[in-house]
Amino acid sequence: MNLARNLEQAAFYFGDRPAVIEGDRVVTFGEFDREANRVATALAELGVKPGDPVALCAPNSYQWLAFYFGALKAGAVVVTLSNALQRHELLRVLDDAQPKVLFTVDERLDDLADRQDLPYLRYIVSPQGDIPYGELLERGSPTFKAAERERSDTAAILYTGGTTGIPKGVMLSHENILTSSHNVSHYERSTHEDRAICYLPLNHVFAQVHIMNATVLSGGSLILLPSFDLEQVLEAIERHRVTKFYGVPTIYIRLLSLEDLEERFRSVRYCFSAASSMHAELVQQWKARTGLKIHEAYGMTESASMVTYNHYWRHVVGSVGTPVGTIEVQIRDLEGNVLPPGAEGEICIRGPNIMRGYLKAPEETRSVFWDDWFRSGDIGLMDEDGYLYIVDRLKDLIITGGENVYPREVEEALYSRPEVEECAVIGLPDKEWGERVVACIVPRKGQEIDPQALKAYLKARLSPFKVPKEFITMTSLPKSSTGKTLKRELKRRLTEGLPSRQPECEGVDRGARS
Repeated sequence: MNLARNLEQAAFYFGDRPAVIEGDRVVTFGEFDREANRVATALAELGVKPGDPVALCAPNSYQWLAFYFGALKAGAVVVTLSNALQRHELLRVLDDAQPKVLFTVDERLDDLADRQDLPYLRYIVSPQGDIPYGELLERGSPTFKAAERERSDTAAILYTGGTTGIPKGVMLSHENILTSSHNVSHYERSTHEDRAICYLPLNHVFAQVHIMNATVLSGGSLILLPSFDLEQVLEAIERHRVTKFYGVPTIYIRLLSLEDLEERFRSVRYCFSAASSMHAELVQQWKARTGLKIHEAYGMTESASMVTYNHYWRHVVGSVGTPVGTIEVQIRDLEGNVLPPGAEGEICIRGPNIMRGYLKAPEETRSVFWDDWFRSGDIGLMDEDGYLYIVDRLKDLIITGGENVYPREVEEALYSRPEVEECAVIGLPDKEWGERVVACIVPRKGQEIDPQALKAYLKARLSPFKVPKEFITMTSLPKSSTGKTLKRELKRRLTEGLPSRQPECEGVDRGARS
């Protein structure tokens, strides 16, 4: 088994069809496969053996894709790193993974200047590095068959947890990624006629597995952009007649501000949201404006993306769907007891998509498993029909005056207000309550936030202890490279000003407190 066989099969069946469209460049599956072969044979010539780690740290590009599949073909383990990492973060993860070869861009070379501290790193592939990418291709051969690997062998290492602590290397096997790629392709009814847009970073599980690998598996075309730029995305949708749109909630929020949204999305047949659970009010607004459902799945890096899917046949707004394929989901209490339908508890997962573990962290790996059941750290419930609902992150739970408050419930209520464009509910330290509930709100253009009006509105819909004691107007919320709101960073920025209240963080206007 080798994940790269998906590319070989696509080249066999759809060799003359477009695989990647990047700007004005169109690359067929046949060309894509031959370039990956050149990378694979060149890496072997450089001494890369099956099981050796090879890293990528660069923005989205066709070369990134060819290097990724070439390394897999050679039997290497691809270590995919965010190009947004700061120098100390990059060096930390490189020391953890210890790749023999690094594919990167010249802008990162200063971060890697002192190679004496990186004795494992033999070659840097970049225009001004040890080997320019074009020279690497010249060393290779266009013919090569992917090396045979065991299904349990690690195919890729993706780093997670950088927004909440020290990054952890998630080891995903060939079977893990193939399982999720098949599930995505099947449940989304993907075909070789589809044109899927990808502007999210390829180092992340959503873009790498759910979008890129699943599109290659199904023989569809990948419309590749380096990052999210609203005008570039809209132009690409129209120019290439995109049929599948992938985004995260914050991007859908921005798109809802467009007056001609329905016309802009006339070629799109399918919309999907990931990174964080979509608030029901936004799903309903999107359907009313475009006529399209926003499909969702539940998943994470450790599950190689898809665990549940919501759903062609019976789409339930507010749910993340039912378990896919052979994957099992249980809701358990904190002692590990399985809970009945309707009860809230920790979401636990078992299946061939679950990671091998965290790189060089056996204790941390053991801590997230009950036998072979993976503990997600998310709180959810399943109804009688097997639909999963995300209540909140276990780590985001606010305990105020001895009462538990799940931020998502408060956020859902806030999103039903027309003046709220984005919001995040967090707990901040409080001498009296332990934590107080705080709502951080980005208003819609031309709107203002009236804390007293919001408080009265929420008091009619929520228990008193769930109503925020403070409303903070912000120009934007801190986000990750995939668009997920960084609540830990938001707490840090706001807490730094306490108790002196100065300086307030940029873009913040503190509203009423009670």
